[in-house]
Amino acid sequence: MPISKTMKASLPQQTAEKIRQRITTLGMKPGDKLPTEPNLMSELSVSRTVLREAIASLKAEGLVKAKQGAGVFVSEPAQKLSSLLRNSTQTLTDTIESLELRTAVEIEAVALAVARCSLAQEAEIYRCFDAYERKVQKGESAEQEDFEFHLAIAKATNNQHFVDFLEVLGRRTIPRARLREEAGLPRDPEIDKSLNREHKAILDAIEARDADAAKKAMRVHLDNGCERYRKLMRDIQRSKS
Repeated sequence: MPISKTMKASLPQQTAEKIRQRITTLGMKPGDKLPTEPNLMSELSVSRTVLREAIASLKAEGLVKAKQGAGVFVSEPAQKLSSLLRNSTQTLTDTIESLELRTAVEIEAVALAVARCSLAQEAEIYRCFDAYERKVQKGESAEQEDFEFHLAIAKATNNQHFVDFLEVLGRRTIPRARLREEAGLPRDPEIDKSLNREHKAILDAIEARDADAAKKAMRVHLDNGCERYRKLMRDIQRSKS
């Protein structure tokens, strides 16, 4: 039986929802300008990092858009896909299905990254890999670093749609620590070590400019991710029985 417990929204998600409510409550229309960043930070009592992450999510949904030097403005209503993802119940089953969708997109994204990435973009992928590895070596949670590694690859496609897609969908598919904590299950450091090895295989293929190897490594990585969540689902079911 699928796990139906709803996952607690992160602070950026909560902040994005407050901005959505602000737009709706005030009857803001496309073209209306949001308050400045400092004003929003004060109004919502959040840091600049949290606010920018929330705005990035709203931009990916198509709800707001930024104009260089002018600010952030209300755009057209969110498109069906992003609205569907935002309103999902966020169960473990939803997470697995979202990860399956990510697999189809990221396999092609990594091939484009191999063909198109600049030296600076490749260096950023390395930086994200190193940041993840340092967290693993310290025995700390590395979910944010995991996401940033994938986001760096999306950026290396030089196609903003891949970035937008991952910003909308990607964070939903890396809630391992929160799910285990909610279920009262111990953290498994071996999972982070396995992920690190899988990331290294992707990184090596990008460095070698081998698109086929990169696609294969990404498929293995995300397929394994689906299986890890299926195992987590079974573990949670056993803990509740």
